[in-house]
Amino acid sequence: MKNIVKLALSFVGLFIFSVLHAQDAKMNTFINQLMAKMTLEEKLGQLNLPSSGDFVTGAAASSDIAKKIEAGKVGGLFNIKSVAKIKEVQKLAVEKSRLKIPLMFGMDVIHGYETVFPIPLGMSATWDMPLIERSARIAANEASSDGINWTFSPMVDISRDPRWGRISEGNGEDPYLGGQIAKAMIKGYQGNDLSKNNTLLACVKHYALYGAAEAGRDYGTTDMSRVRMFNEYMLPYKAAVDAGVGSVMASFNEIDGLPAHGNKWLLTDVLKKQWGFKGMVVSDYTGINEMIAHGVGDLKTVSALSMNAGLDMDMVGEGFLTTLGASLKEKKVTLARIDEACRKILEAKYKLGLFEDPYRYIDENRAKTEVFSAANRKEARTIAAQSFVLLKNANNTLPLKKSGAIALIGPLADNKENMGGTWSVAANLSKATSLLQAFKETIGDKVAIHYAKGSNLDADAKFEERAGMFGKSLKRDNRTDDQLLNEALDAAAKSDVIVVAAGESAEMSGEASSRSNLDIPGIQKNLIKALLKTGKPVVLVLFTGRPLTLTWENEYVPAILNVWFPGSEGPYAIADVLFGDVNPSGKLSATFPQNVGQVPLFYNHKNTGRPLRGPWFQKFQSNYLDVSNDPLYPFGYGLSYTNFNYSDLVLSSNKAKGNQSVTASVTLTNKGSYEGKEVVQLYIRDVVGSITRPVSELKGFQKISLKPGESTKVSFTITPEDLKFYNYDLKYDWEAGDFDIMIGTNAQTVKKATINWSK
Repeated sequence: MKNIVKLALSFVGLFIFSVLHAQDAKMNTFINQLMAKMTLEEKLGQLNLPSSGDFVTGAAASSDIAKKIEAGKVGGLFNIKSVAKIKEVQKLAVEKSRLKIPLMFGMDVIHGYETVFPIPLGMSATWDMPLIERSARIAANEASSDGINWTFSPMVDISRDPRWGRISEGNGEDPYLGGQIAKAMIKGYQGNDLSKNNTLLACVKHYALYGAAEAGRDYGTTDMSRVRMFNEYMLPYKAAVDAGVGSVMASFNEIDGLPAHGNKWLLTDVLKKQWGFKGMVVSDYTGINEMIAHGVGDLKTVSALSMNAGLDMDMVGEGFLTTLGASLKEKKVTLARIDEACRKILEAKYKLGLFEDPYRYIDENRAKTEVFSAANRKEARTIAAQSFVLLKNANNTLPLKKSGAIALIGPLADNKENMGGTWSVAANLSKATSLLQAFKETIGDKVAIHYAKGSNLDADAKFEERAGMFGKSLKRDNRTDDQLLNEALDAAAKSDVIVVAAGESAEMSGEASSRSNLDIPGIQKNLIKALLKTGKPVVLVLFTGRPLTLTWENEYVPAILNVWFPGSEGPYAIADVLFGDVNPSGKLSATFPQNVGQVPLFYNHKNTGRPLRGPWFQKFQSNYLDVSNDPLYPFGYGLSYTNFNYSDLVLSSNKAKGNQSVTASVTLTNKGSYEGKEVVQLYIRDVVGSITRPVSELKGFQKISLKPGESTKVSFTITPEDLKFYNYDLKYDWEAGDFDIMIGTNAQTVKKATINWSK
């Protein structure tokens, strides 16, 4: 029977291969014929990706870009929204240019379109791959119905430094988790057939190592060994390539002294040759031009360098368009390389079905029913609730009762514009909801709600202005600090419990929003201190786009619920969790330090020759004088309204050989009184290696739902594939020896057993 199944599967595989081969042959024939008609200028035009500036409808035809489109000097546009505008521009390309080559239309659809989901760091805290894929599928449906067919997402940069603002846009510190999320997002965006009009061409970014910027300062220098690069940072990019991502975006930073945009080893040797990437490589916004400031050369030099390195499309800079012709004459670049780049862009358009129907993504009726629909908003509310991480819940302060009186206080309590977080560029802020509004709608008929702002976001008005860009104003209150505080204390006096909505604003994290201080702004902390002095229970609803230093808050505030920036339906989800309609189940994907001096701090670190043994402090061992080595909240951490118990870990065998597999199991029991979900995490440590190995590495996880009193056996199958790493010679393989197998509720709290695995 097994042989029959294998034979059937082989026939299916052969059939699929033959179909794909025929499709590729058809595409190649079409593109060969098209390129034979193209002039050099038209080929270079395909490599040009300007920003539209988002035309006013009816003005596109008279713009400077229109003239370039008609002349065949534009391959695609981004930052343009709405079917009407995109249709107007596409008509210029397919009706007025000589070869009628359609345009691609891109946008930063990062965590939703008009229906906004939690920021990516929040999404990663769900540890739920089907849910993450669903969010990308909804985003693709909405954006494609509005004419978009290319998204500059997912961002999969590993970051261990929360000072870096764009940690909010990624999936945290772990390469395995990041790789799983990359695959889920790409499947959600691209679907199974990219030519369908409800898909988006995905673009994994920023290749590579962008999240390791020195000092956590955006666009900063990155420098690391290749062993570290491949074992700790490159896996999510490769996972995206393996998942069939259609495009890759180069990163701003340098690698080995050469900016990524001009780094042939990175873009060609690794990405295209070693990993077999067949799609197109696009620059980041003016990324080619910015190599001039790096000190690599003038625009003509850096454009030729990027082209030769393997970059295919130039975003905004127009260096390819304006200089490669001269560089070709001077034999600084080859026509073969220009042709290769042009082919990659044309292939992407072909796979999107644009040559068959340039208007296939332009359907005015779809947008009316699919964008910000009731069904999508319901899904966003459900997803947001799964992303929240309960950091503390002393004396079962949460969930709150749906009775009595509640004081809702804080600068983010009645501010709808900030709920979507950074990089929510397509969001319609007029449709956003504040936490106060959500409270009134969900529990206002049962609970008296007393609102007060309590404080501004920050004492410094200029800082608050920088933190409220892109229409996300905090609406600064010009009353004195004492007046705002007294109003809050009055609201608290009339209430049984106090909910404080505090933390960061949306634009305190994100691109070019690095911070050197990771505390909650002092004026907000003073507000919390004053409210604690009332003696009433205080719940901190924490808004943040990064790990913050919450040592004081963790010591004194009874309950802390981290809601990140939860998206357009997030305020309703916050109410759902606070009042017990949903049990929080999020787990941190990035370590929270005790203070900024510990940064970078991450779970899968290496040991030193003098690791700390025993309690802190020990002289001549690796530790600090003023703080322990421990994080405030470790990777994988997150509480629940219920309690989960782990049995001892059981291995199917404590010895294995070759390609055998071993099962590691625990019994998980819900010991509490609430139904809940627990993310059971598998970690492995390679005890002895030919190079030093981390103290543990995430290798699997399962999200389990249990009713009160219910138990289940949770098992992981381990194979030599889980033991592989890049050795000193960058060979990807595993080595025989002892391995610690760990299963637990976070990276620090685990059950452990050891196995010997021989070759």
